[in-house]
Amino acid sequence: MQKHYSYPLTEPTGKNFHPEFKPDLTPQEMLELGVFGGKYMTDCQKEFPESWFKKAKLCPKYHDAELNYFGINASQPLSVWHKKDWIHPIDPRGWFQWYCRYYMGRRMEEEDLRQIKRWKAMKRHIAQLQKNCHPGDLNCRKKQRQALLHWAYDTRKM
Repeated sequence: MQKHYSYPLTEPTGKNFHPEFKPDLTPQEMLELGVFGGKYMTDCQKEFPESWFKKAKLCPKYHDAELNYFGINASQPLSVWHKKDWIHPIDPRGWFQWYCRYYMGRRMEEEDLRQIKRWKAMKRHIAQLQKNCHPGDLNCRKKQRQALLHWAYDTRKM
């Protein structure tokens, strides 16, 4: 892991996103709702605003699926992400780390386009929820809903 990674912030926090990138949730909202079993981001909090962690559901020792909003494990091990070549060395924790840094104002055109493409690919899961679940039924396809939450999609509004 990178101990002292720094990067230029070229955009205002939370603004000037790529026109095709419209996440439903901010990183702070995701952490407060419960994502990644609370394990994610427990060792790099100083990099991001303190406010993001005031109400975050975190567990520094292990992945606790009960901390997830839908109470289910929807994560794949980091080893799977490496095997599929989804990890960029500059963001060794993956998509959410990229999103947090992007939200803060870091821009890296090629990597941003790659990650936005991956984010857009998750929309197929929304179509599956709409096809198979009654509106407002948050118990329908909880694992799929939690996975979408990990990608800043808020299915509670469906």
